[in-house]
Amino acid sequence: MSEQHPNLSLLQRLDLRNLASCADLFAEDFVWHFFNPNLPDVQGDYVGVAGLQSFFNKLGAASAGTFSVEPVSITPFGDELVVTCVRDTMALGGTSIEVDAVVVWRIVGGRLAEAWDIPAINTARPQTS
Repeated sequence: MSEQHPNLSLLQRLDLRNLASCADLFAEDFVWHFFNPNLPDVQGDYVGVAGLQSFFNKLGAASAGTFSVEPVSITPFGDELVVTCVRDTMALGGTSIEVDAVVVWRIVGGRLAEAWDIPAINTARPQTS
């Protein structure tokens, strides 16, 4: 049996619903990058755990609290990068949608240093329960 990659173990401890409980996982200068022209009030760079919480608060407000993330896969690349594939669901403007996305995490010194949230905005589809 092979041992799990340490960066996967780190990400498994991440609780996006309670960032304060896992603040020790983040570098002080952590940056979350989000670009989505369909959500101009949400896109941008968010610094630190407080910034990441602000991102999820804005996304929650834009989706009337319906935003949720379903992990699909997670793959480490070397000792610094991990790519997660997720399926986001939310209601925007009264329409429930699913969006595929990847998040590329950069992990340095055992801490989350940076992340790029890349949604597949051109292939969003109506949500199927």
